[in-house]
Order: sequence, then structure tokens, then C-alpha cells
Amino acid sequence: MKIEAFQTLESVLRTGSFAGAAAEMSLTPSAVSMQMKQLEQYLGQPLFERAGPRVSPRVAAFDVAAALRGGLQQLESLRRKPSVAIQGVVKLGIIESLLPSLLPDSLSALRQRHPRLSIEPMRGRSAGLINAVKSGQLDAAVVALPAKGGSERLRWWPLARRELVLIAPPDSTETSPTLLLRRHDWVRYDRNTVTGAMAARHVLSLVPNKRSALELDSAPAIIASVHRGLGVSIIHLLDEAFAAAYPVRELRLGRNAPMLELTLVARKSSDDDRALAVVREQVAALLRATGRDGRNGRQPPA
Repeated sequence: MKIEAFQTLESVLRTGSFAGAAAEMSLTPSAVSMQMKQLEQYLGQPLFERAGPRVSPRVAAFDVAAALRGGLQQLESLRRKPSVAIQGVVKLGIIESLLPSLLPDSLSALRQRHPRLSIEPMRGRSAGLINAVKSGQLDAAVVALPAKGGSERLRWWPLARRELVLIAPPDSTETSPTLLLRRHDWVRYDRNTVTGAMAARHVLSLVPNKRSALELDSAPAIIASVHRGLGVSIIHLLDEAFAAAYPVRELRLGRNAPMLELTLVARKSSDDDRALAVVREQVAALLRATGRDGRNGRQPPA
């Protein structure tokens, strides 16, 4: 039984739900549920009352957590002692749209805290980076979760969710995404990317048979094209500086807006890799700091 299961139990009790523990522990809710079932099998007794989607902790759950709390806290304190140097090389892939906003800050923070840790970055699209992790070319990668979910052969840590928005030229006047798509050309995000596929599905749900006038594989290029009046696009805005340099109108897409799931993917054999763990914690912290839409918490205009 891995010690992480007991840490997850503590998080479930602290947050009050599997979903809360999943967010706190950078796991999926299904992974939390699996850990709790494994813990119950290990202890030989149920820890939760399950009634449909709702779960309630039994007294035994609190007893187990209380028995181990002191030891877990001491272990965590020892693990985080600055005298224990994190060193080595982590080959890290990052999707291109995140490079400007994520890579410099991550490298700077990690260099200050762990000077013996070296990061070798590699850029690319999600599919290519995931394959590079599978083949061992990369230790981990920050990618968009595939539409059909991630391969069970790999480990997936949720990092952040980002809402896609419609962007339009600054001088456009239409007040709804549908009107903008009907009256302007569509600047399409590369259909071979996770983001591009999600965006295309939403465009076609609003304006069936809409054809793109331009297809680009770079988020900055799309933002600049829309700024220049070449059309409208559905995209994520993850780079605050570039969006400020090329201002565009932003319209939210409502309750059915596509959501980009950013994850860190690694091989299961790297679960106990401390160097990779500190990289994951740093990337997650930076993404949390930038807010729900990736731009310091500022929501796009309605």
C-alpha cells in the first residue's frame, strides 16, 4: 500500500469529498476513488458509506487518519527539508501555446529553489509530446488532455481548466458569437490539435457548414490575425502579454463553452521521482496563480 493513499484519505476528510481531494492532490476523482477502495481492501474494512454518487466517511476513516496523521506530517517535513537536495535532469515537454507564459517563470523558480535540478524543455503539440513520453524521449509533458481521455498506460495529473473564448477584431460590433461567425471569416486553429478540434466542434454547432478562411497552428498568429481584422476565432488566451500587445474583443461562449484540460503526463514508473514531483508542483502553482482563464483571474467580457 502506497503512502499516498493515506495522504489522499486525509485530504478527503479535510475537503469533505472525493472531488475536493482530487483538486487538492492533483488527481482525478476516479483516481481518488480507486485509492480509497485499495485502502479499504488493505485495512479489511469499509471506510465510507456509499449511496449513489454520494460518499460519507465512517468513524473508521477518522480513526485511520488520526492514527497516521503525526507520522505523515513528520515525513512530509523531512521530505521538504532544504538540506535534501533535488538534483538531476528532467526532460519536460510543453505545448507551444503555454511556452511564453509558463516556461520562463517555471525555470526561474526552479533554478532558485533547486539549483542542482536541470530542466531540458521541448516544445510541440499535445499528441507528439504524449508519444514522446510514452517512448521515453521525455520524462513528462504539460499537454491538453485528449478528448477521449488519457491512456491508462500513463499517469495524468490535472493542472488547470481553461475556458475557450471567441475573439473578434477590436472594431467589430456584433454582440453574439453566432452573429460574429456568420458575418466574419473564421480563422481556424489547427484541426490536428486538441484545442482546434474542440473549437471546430463549437463553431459548427453555432453555424453549421461554416468554412474556415484561414487555418493556423499558432495561437499568437491567430490573435494577431484577428487583431488585424482577418476574421474571428475560438481559442484559449493563455499569454497575457501577447493578448495585451494585440488587443481583441473577447466573448464568452456560455454554459456549453469548450474547456481545455491542462495536465501533466508521465510514465507510471516515475511516480516516486522527486525531481519530477517538484517540477509538477511548480507548474501547478503557476497555473493556479494565473486564474481560471489563464490571465491573472480576469474573466473575459460577456
